Amino acid sequence: MSRTSSRRAFLGALVGAAGVAVEEAAAVERSGPPRRHKWGMVIDLDRCTGCQACAVACRAENNIPIAGATNTEKGRSIFWMNLLATSEGTYPDLRQQFFPTPCNHCEDPPCIKVCPVGATSQSEDGITQQIPDRCIGCRLCEVSCPYTRRYFNWSEPSWPVAWREHLNPDVAPRPHGVIEKCLFCHHRIRAAKARSRAEGRILVDADVRRLPACAQTCPAEAIVFGDLNDPDSEVRRLAESPRAFRLLEELGTHPKVFYLRDAKWQE
Repeated sequence: MSRTSSRRAFLGALVGAAGVAVEEAAAVERSGPPRRHKWGMVIDLDRCTGCQACAVACRAENNIPIAGATNTEKGRSIFWMNLLATSEGTYPDLRQQFFPTPCNHCEDPPCIKVCPVGATSQSEDGITQQIPDRCIGCRLCEVSCPYTRRYFNWSEPSWPVAWREHLNPDVAPRPHGVIEKCLFCHHRIRAAKARSRAEGRILVDADVRRLPACAQTCPAEAIVFGDLNDPDSEVRRLAESPRAFRLLEELGTHPKVFYLRDAKWQE
């Protein structure tokens, strides 16, 4: 091949590559910016058996301190995920319903509005965050939360010696005198995002559906996590179910935790 022919072939390849690049850029522009995540959770009360595996897994995953006998007697135990139980009727015609209760991660959270030092805020993907190092322990956020999902750490956190080697290195223990709460296992979300970037792909629903420790551990698969902004996600589909409701919706906080009514309670 002559030098002229080689140069023409090279220039042709450059033009072709440039054309592909332009077309790809145009496609990206047409599709708009990447969709922002809005993390949410759906809990199916028809599936929940009240086994409390979600609460135990949450404690282990997030290094939640043991309150001890004295603080427990004073009602100072810490549960980022807890179970409430309601009942209806009398024995033997008695119905009982269990409500797993994490932080609701409200769209309009009252706790953020009252914090005087900005220790609590909302992330871009809708998680109500807490910065222990900034918290001054005034507890205004605790009293403003209508769901009582914030906890004050009354004592320096401690664990039995045999338990210390099992602490999660990805979650920093919170010191005495600050507020702590459920964070939707945001450290797991960060890790999932990092994995998807390393693999050169976007984060998909299957990556996060059972991502938080509570959802991963639930034997009945009653807890589903995901992106409420993703129209194809399981959590979005369930949140739009006729069975779906949110706690204290009349307050206008717009929780991102949805519940599916137990069918038996609708009889």
